[in-house]
Amino acid sequence: MNKFHGTGVALVTPFNADGSVDYDGLKKLINYQIDGKVEYLVSLGTTGETATLNKDEKKKIWAFTAEINNGRLPLIAGIGGNNTAEVIQEVKEFDASGYNAILSASPYYNKPTQEGIYQHYKAISESTDLDVLLYNVPGRTASNVSAETTCRLAVDCKNIIGTKEASGSFDQFNQIMRDKPADFLLISGDDPVALPMISLGAVGVISVVGNAFPLLFSEMIRLSLKGDFKAAQVLHLKVVEFTRLVFEEGNPAGIKAALKYFNVCGDQVRLPLVPASGRLAQLISTQIKQISL
Repeated sequence: MNKFHGTGVALVTPFNADGSVDYDGLKKLINYQIDGKVEYLVSLGTTGETATLNKDEKKKIWAFTAEINNGRLPLIAGIGGNNTAEVIQEVKEFDASGYNAILSASPYYNKPTQEGIYQHYKAISESTDLDVLLYNVPGRTASNVSAETTCRLAVDCKNIIGTKEASGSFDQFNQIMRDKPADFLLISGDDPVALPMISLGAVGVISVVGNAFPLLFSEMIRLSLKGDFKAAQVLHLKVVEFTRLVFEEGNPAGIKAALKYFNVCGDQVRLPLVPASGRLAQLISTQIKQISL
């Protein structure tokens, strides 16, 4: 199995009550994922609240994550932004020890043209020997990386090996699958549609829900990849309501409420995010109990 087939988990960044990074919580989280048999880890994707971490914190978290992982699973680092030159500088300064690839979200706010998106990723690709995964998430960036641009990058940039697709468009998924190079990876960026995306040819998911249910969710993905969709559907439907709830008040507030319930780490987030409301935390706890029956 390719190192990025199956379930990758976009790790949250645990915080202490004073807002500092909770490294004990992060250690517990990493080991919780490995014990849960996920296939790989993503450090400091958007779920890791990277927008509110400074450069020193990022470097320390990346190094700590690699140290705790200790080569047990493949590792991806989230390095993106809307200033191409700044992203390239961060990539060049990145200590890649223990890491296998970079996940880079499409530029947000600027709303570049497709040619601008292409040139942005091409420049990042040329700045590193690491493998690069595109991340298309129009709901956060306000622009879509089209199927045409995705496949153009896949052909022209040999170290751009796949895309985390969170456009929600099955028309786009179909076009990518039809036109991409054979070895280019389509990875679901949305937990609720991971199973149907795999039926189209996606190789797995980079998951938020996996933070809380690594064993269950990764087994669902493995069953899907084996073509046993009947068995996978049972697990998929088991977490449908939980998945809806954890995103109800935004990510990662909901999933951190679940991790607090499991005593993996606290539910603190950094402003402008706020923790899940008491009502939502209670609903999430109720769902966890039902799933665990």
